[in-house]
Amino acid sequence: MVRLAYLGPEGTFAEEALRRLAPDAEGLPAANIPAALNAVRSGEADGAVVPLENSLEGAIATTLDEFAWGEPLLITAEVLLPVRFSLLARPDTTLNQIKRIYSHPAALTQCRGYISRELPDAVVVAAPSTAGAAQEVALPGSPYDAAIAAPIAGQHYGLTEIASDIGDRTDTMTRFVQVARPGTPSEPTGSDRTTLVVFLADDHPGALLEMLTEFSVRGVNLTRIESRPTGDGIGRYFFHFDFEGHIADARVGEAVSGLHRICGEVRFLGSYPRADGVSPQIKRGTADPEFAEAAEWLKRVRAGG
Repeated sequence: MVRLAYLGPEGTFAEEALRRLAPDAEGLPAANIPAALNAVRSGEADGAVVPLENSLEGAIATTLDEFAWGEPLLITAEVLLPVRFSLLARPDTTLNQIKRIYSHPAALTQCRGYISRELPDAVVVAAPSTAGAAQEVALPGSPYDAAIAAPIAGQHYGLTEIASDIGDRTDTMTRFVQVARPGTPSEPTGSDRTTLVVFLADDHPGALLEMLTEFSVRGVNLTRIESRPTGDGIGRYFFHFDFEGHIADARVGEAVSGLHRICGEVRFLGSYPRADGVSPQIKRGTADPEFAEAAEWLKRVRAGG
């Protein structure tokens, strides 16, 4: 059985993402994101499922930094998980009995409207995780009356769902990725995404433009760009890129090769199927046959043809 580590404890959104990506896998809850990824690096787990970005709060900095500085890993799949929060309490608890709410600060923020409308006098307390909050509420004698967490947490810890979909926004999504130890990427599907970490060779005017040009001139569409500090001083950054296409595509291979020529380091994090199934629009002159024809033409020219 495939063993996949994830951000625990049981009942987190990460576990729900894992069940969507690999329903038959054995889940290994980890204390934090680095621990989940290190379980893969050490061989304790075959892979891991970790959050990469949230549509409301942006990138998950810990994940980005782990991909940049830790031992290399390969992204093999992704899933877009709707973030649905529920108000969970011990059985037979009613809404008017809830005086203390326990949850992760992000969940409390995203459910602020519901709390102010339905439980304006309740005391809210920050927890290390939403699943941990549900676990605590389920304990006999817990000082908390309810937790805000994913519905799966209520199933794990025997809590009753007092209210569902209580987030202020119903369209919030978190993108989770499945990672494995480095290996050969899966075959192209025609609807793929590629992820890189790129370090500048040196800081100079136009350095970012030079990187972006490698994508632009080959018709490669970026879907995400993030800068993160290198830790070497103020103003020193490295970059995360997500873009349409597969490393096997000629336009993508040319763009990545171009970055390798001008940058200090390029870390390939994987080419994998897009969760949304969107296929790229191929700009004229950037399809694989056109790259092949151009290479043949150049070969003939150099041979005097």
